[in-house]
Amino acid sequence: MPETRLRICPFCEATCGLTLELNGRQVTSVRGDDDDVFSKGFLCPKGAALVELDGDPDRLRRPLVRRDGRLVETTWDEAFAEIERRLPAIAQQHGKDAIAVYLGNPSVHNVGLALYGQVFLRALRTSNVYSASTVDQIPKQLASGLMYGTYTTVAVPDIDRTDLLLIFGADPMSSNGSLWTVPDFPGRLRALQRRGGRCLVFDPRRSRTAEVADRHYFVRPGSDAQLLMALVHTLFAEDLVRPGKLLEHVDGFAALRAAAADFTPELVAPICGMAADDIVAIARQLAAAPRAALYGRIGTCTQEFGTLASWLIDVLNVLTGNLDRPGGAMFPKSAAYAANTHGEPGVGSGIRIGRRHSRVRQAPEVMGELPVACLAEEIETPGVGQVRALVTIAGNPVLSTPNGARLSRALESLEFMVSLDIYLNETSRHADVVLPGMTPLETSHFDAIFPQFGYRNAARYSPPVLPPPAQAQAEWQSLLRLTGIITGQGVQADLDGLDDFVAMTQIQRAVGDTRSPVYGRKAAEILECLTPRRGPERLIDLALQCGPYGAGFGANPAGVSLRLLEENPHGIDLGELTPRLPELLRTPSGKIELAPQLLLADVERLRRSLEARHGNGRLQLVGRRHLRSNNSWLHNLPRLSGGRPRCTLLIHPLDAAERGLVDGGKASLRSRVGEVEVDVEISEAMMPGVVSLPHGWGHDVEGTRLQVAARSPGVNSNRLSDEAALDVVSGNAVLNGIPVEIATIR
Repeated sequence: MPETRLRICPFCEATCGLTLELNGRQVTSVRGDDDDVFSKGFLCPKGAALVELDGDPDRLRRPLVRRDGRLVETTWDEAFAEIERRLPAIAQQHGKDAIAVYLGNPSVHNVGLALYGQVFLRALRTSNVYSASTVDQIPKQLASGLMYGTYTTVAVPDIDRTDLLLIFGADPMSSNGSLWTVPDFPGRLRALQRRGGRCLVFDPRRSRTAEVADRHYFVRPGSDAQLLMALVHTLFAEDLVRPGKLLEHVDGFAALRAAAADFTPELVAPICGMAADDIVAIARQLAAAPRAALYGRIGTCTQEFGTLASWLIDVLNVLTGNLDRPGGAMFPKSAAYAANTHGEPGVGSGIRIGRRHSRVRQAPEVMGELPVACLAEEIETPGVGQVRALVTIAGNPVLSTPNGARLSRALESLEFMVSLDIYLNETSRHADVVLPGMTPLETSHFDAIFPQFGYRNAARYSPPVLPPPAQAQAEWQSLLRLTGIITGQGVQADLDGLDDFVAMTQIQRAVGDTRSPVYGRKAAEILECLTPRRGPERLIDLALQCGPYGAGFGANPAGVSLRLLEENPHGIDLGELTPRLPELLRTPSGKIELAPQLLLADVERLRRSLEARHGNGRLQLVGRRHLRSNNSWLHNLPRLSGGRPRCTLLIHPLDAAERGLVDGGKASLRSRVGEVEVDVEISEAMMPGVVSLPHGWGHDVEGTRLQVAARSPGVNSNRLSDEAALDVVSGNAVLNGIPVEIATIR
């Protein structure tokens, strides 16, 4: 008999609720869940592709082990036996730092990977941890951590109540939000405009968001921080700073004013490509708006001054009194896993960075990670601490990180490599062992991270839709087996015992926290209350019950628990965002640090940029996002890979004519580190002097199993990105504003 099941989409940060119709194991339709408390029926094209992922013939279903130079299918026991034979020996001979780990973007969309990946990392104790974060959002999280005390205390626009929304370097019409979990952004923007509000977009490309905004300003790549600092300067110069109730919660106004003194609109205008009068007018609009919010994302992060730009977004929200108030930039309160809901409210130890540095370049650690742009050199450079083995978890860094060609060569030189991945892709093809996982339809789903950035507070859980196939193994189980191997318990380690240890460790932390609803209770009692749950569900229930809305194992019977979410499959609405200052702060001062010393020191570097020459006849390369794309493996799903070619080089007509390029023709695009051949698409959507190529393509290498993606391979834009170019504060890669030269191919 046909049946209806519910599921939260795991493909992007919008986390939309889906309604699936099933006939046996076959999913016959996918549509938005109209009753979902968070997404209200919204669905983008990615969600409907879940069924294609489940049935993709290229998806790995059994482990692979390299034999005589070829990856061949094997059993789970044989795969882990190979890992046990080779991986611990490298650590024993060369030290724990000889093993590196790379965490890909999908690891935060999979609760098993998110929770048990940290278990594996703690057991491994390597300094060489890398992730997709340092080609993405680390600057925003660092700036937020310095200002508010935790890395995930990120202010998001209260879009449903604001009057003025300023968007810098982001395209939420295509991304559905990023570090801002906001399903149906198009509908919310239309509602903002219907009530008389306005949206201004600042971007070197007229994106889908810019097309529907009330005003779009072209901004030269990498100049957002200068532009934002000019807005700060203008607010101070024209006596428009109105922090309101924030005044008692903020330190650093005088230092900030001094830092902005030199960034006049007249001096900044030629740097960013805008008119000085426009910069002044925008500052006045921002100051005059009854309720306003600034938002910046990937374009503001993946540039030379990524941390400064991310910081200044929130600085402007503070100066105009729009931080932490309805209609401004507000702070969600997640039901679980949010650091700003634990410990003493309003005060904390803040964040620390630079606790270790990369061996070759001495790049600082941020948020427990080293810059992934340093990974290739750490593999290639001999000496104590050289990376000799790598574990990749749901990632494809050959396509997604700088100078992918160099990294691909470096991976070939490793002594051993393990990949947890559902595909044999451009990275996992280098592995000696590949451990596949199950599809989203075969696993439960709970978002541990994204509710911390939600436009509204909610809690939702999805049980598995389909039973797993025989002999399948979930990713969290693979991570526990790896943990058993690396801790010397061997391939036959007691996984239930390891899982009990993980749960008991977290229970003991909860009962020892004076602010926890289970403070002082016996750990064994709480463990018994969680029975018979195991694995991720046990940890989720513990986090929910000990969270800010939690049931507390009987302390608050009406509170949130996993059972309550199971009984409410459309989710629990926890309400609109409400002011949270000062309780959310975890800084040592108990105040918002408006002018952190680390960032003030970097302002000098920004000041020197005002004297730099721009242009010199070279073009600047930026990326772009598409609604049907998020991670590279989505290119292997027919529903998301059809239509007109998307991996094209956008170029302004004037730049094309100057170089003899024609629409639909081919060109050679070259940077300091690489060269690719691209299909040319002439478009007035581009700012003159700027070209755009999307990320995540380049499916044209041997040894992969991505048949659909290989039919339209595109080119890898990260063959052009320079691993030497970093935002020096955060270590984030510079992927926007890359100097390039272009020539027609006859």
